[in-house]
Amino acid sequence: MTSGGDAGVGGLTEALRRFADERDWGQFHTPKNLAMALAGEVGELLAELQWLTPEESATVMADPEAGGRVRAEIGDVMIYLVRLADVLGIDLVEAATDKLADSARRYPVERARGSAAKAPDA
Repeated sequence: MTSGGDAGVGGLTEALRRFADERDWGQFHTPKNLAMALAGEVGELLAELQWLTPEESATVMADPEAGGRVRAEIGDVMIYLVRLADVLGIDLVEAATDKLADSARRYPVERARGSAAKAPDA
């Protein structure tokens, strides 16, 4: 697998597809299995932050050991998310951009600034 951040989501998608294909793992990479694996990895990320204070969680990356674990779990989350989107034929950047536009509509700055209130269903 290639390394570095300059490959972008498309490069990561290709690398993960190749990685799975080389191992004949496509048979296991059903949307259900990938979503379950993604949820498991998110749970592992949560476990790294669970008992930290808000202040400790904001500075977790300053601790080389804890920060390394958080970074690894975020990497796992990203891998499963990208692989799931690929299997389902979803462009992640387009999906996120569409969701951001919808959120901007539902949470206009003048009403939402500084508020954590949930928007009414729209």
